Amino acid sequence: MAEILTVTINPALDVSASTAQVRPAHKLRCQQVQRHPGGGGVNVARVLHRLGARVSALYTLGGSTGQMLAALLGEEGVPGLPVPIAGHTRESFTVAESSSAQEYRFVLPGPTLSAPEWQACLDRVAALHPVPGFVVGSGSLPPGVPDDFYARLGQWARAAGARLVVDTSGPALAKALEQGVFLVKPSLREIRDLTGRTLGTMGELQHAAQDWIRAGRAEVVVVSLGEQGALLVTAGECVFAPPLPVTVVSAVGAGDSFVAGMVWALAAGQDVVQAFRYGVACASAALMSSGTGLCAADDVHRLVAQVQCQQIVSGYAI
Repeated sequence: MAEILTVTINPALDVSASTAQVRPAHKLRCQQVQRHPGGGGVNVARVLHRLGARVSALYTLGGSTGQMLAALLGEEGVPGLPVPIAGHTRESFTVAESSSAQEYRFVLPGPTLSAPEWQACLDRVAALHPVPGFVVGSGSLPPGVPDDFYARLGQWARAAGARLVVDTSGPALAKALEQGVFLVKPSLREIRDLTGRTLGTMGELQHAAQDWIRAGRAEVVVVSLGEQGALLVTAGECVFAPPLPVTVVSAVGAGDSFVAGMVWALAAGQDVVQAFRYGVACASAALMSSGTGLCAADDVHRLVAQVQCQQIVSGYAI
């Protein structure tokens, strides 16, 4: 299996809890408090490790929250490559309202990074030997980091012969696509925003993804359709996977789990459609866990056989 590196420039100490009802101006007594190491690439690395991948997680680390994140990641056995920063690693807070089964997610922006700090992350990647087969750049960019951070990572990956997977949004995603990546996983809203098109049918969505592929922006495009499933588009494949009928406990980390499942299968030499199945299985398994517990390997291997890949129907509304 190929070596995998995840890069998280804006990690988070994820805190989750539940309360009976979310109401203003009241003290909300919480139960079932959990703390997990989080942020896009950190979550991807946690799932990859559970699946048995050879993975390392590079992330920024600062303050007491950063130390706790590193300790929690170490408890899970995930090899870490922390890059020290002056600011404090951010926290994210998720509250499950038991009376309604609704979930409230509070996401903080993260500390402002100086140019030497974010450059140190890129330098740390460039110094790795041997070069990892896959690099996953995932999550938001904190204040101070330029929009082309993932694009710079893509320039290195292309020169070094690594495959870059990007899961982010907004200007950071647009810049990465200008550089070109191996795999990108936008949501339906994100691909609509970037193309400026409504993309009201599956056929229109397929053509938008194929435009990216023809332009060299990505080799593999996976579009998350939320409760409607997911779409895989490559130069030679276009398949749709409907959602699996699982009991949803929390949606936190489902997208990160999707990325991990695909990268794990690709690194193991599986074809892209089978990797897509593993992505859907990982995301579905993550939905069954509370907070940022993410997915369990046993659930993933059980669910993957249930994933049905279908040729898309052009008139299907989304």
